[in-house]
Amino acid sequence: MSLKKATSLGQNMDHPFRSGAPSISRLAIEEGSILSGRYWGELRTFLAVAKAKSLNRAADELGVSRMTVGREIRRLQDAIGAQLVIFGKTGAALTRRGEELARALLRLDQEIHTLTSDLRAQFKGAEGVVRLGVTDGISVTFVVPGLRRLAQTHPRIRVELKSPHNYMSLVENQTDIMVGFAPETHQDLTSERMGTFHYLPLVSRSYVDRMGVPTYDDLERHNFIDSERYSAKVEVWRPWRKLVERGYVSHCCDASITYGMMVKAGLGIGLLGTINVLDPAFTPLDLDCQVGIPLYLTALTERLQSKPVQIVYDFVLSLLSERNPWFANDLVLDTGRDSPFNDGYLRLFNL
Repeated sequence: MSLKKATSLGQNMDHPFRSGAPSISRLAIEEGSILSGRYWGELRTFLAVAKAKSLNRAADELGVSRMTVGREIRRLQDAIGAQLVIFGKTGAALTRRGEELARALLRLDQEIHTLTSDLRAQFKGAEGVVRLGVTDGISVTFVVPGLRRLAQTHPRIRVELKSPHNYMSLVENQTDIMVGFAPETHQDLTSERMGTFHYLPLVSRSYVDRMGVPTYDDLERHNFIDSERYSAKVEVWRPWRKLVERGYVSHCCDASITYGMMVKAGLGIGLLGTINVLDPAFTPLDLDCQVGIPLYLTALTERLQSKPVQIVYDFVLSLLSERNPWFANDLVLDTGRDSPFNDGYLRLFNL
């Protein structure tokens, strides 16, 4: 019999030691030793330093002194036998081995958070912490006002709102759920289409008083407020890029709330969400530029088994669906001033 054929037959055989005897079927949890050594606390400190890039900021995050953080980093490096962090005048930089360890600890940190949240939820029902990644603009105008209704029906669910630092990956943001602008196709994630976020070029009335109403024929003499978020060379941003190229970029800003305030302050023409037409300080411009971005809600599929996560997931779906006129497929500029979907924006600016 050939070696190849023997191997194939062996794959179909029962395990030769399938007896259940304790001497050959011991579980790993029954083994007394811990493989990772006695430095779990130091690993947590290292992860804090890796994320903060600073001893002082890591110490503040952990609630300990700077000296304690430095001592635990040295102890960890001595135990592992490798340098993980290089400290300099500008902060803490990771070595190659430090980066590898930090990536592994990030995954472990997320898994521990998920596990403990699920255990609490199992015993307490609809109670627990749910981390939601969402941009500031959508958060303050739609999500935050909705949280009041969520609290009335589920007072024991705590939502932690996180501004995404990565618009393309839920995992990189270390959240349970993320409001994004494209679906994620990883097998461990669930993405669902919501409504459409619409943008229009707007300008403040103070700018119009000073410079006149911008038209397509005189853009060369007008100022624009631009953003790196609008700079991708994809078709959806082309109408805006064409306008900007004809005028002059006076300022740039990537923070959505600050960007809106710069436009409102009369610093130039900006590309803003259509809900801003509720503010009488803004004037929408007819410049043949309408941008519609589909919204997607993405969650870790395994986390949706947790009741609090599923509740928050359904809550966000209802807030940002096509039933909200600001997220309808077609552009809407008048929802009626008494629309409940206007509440957050009107409160934010005391309108």
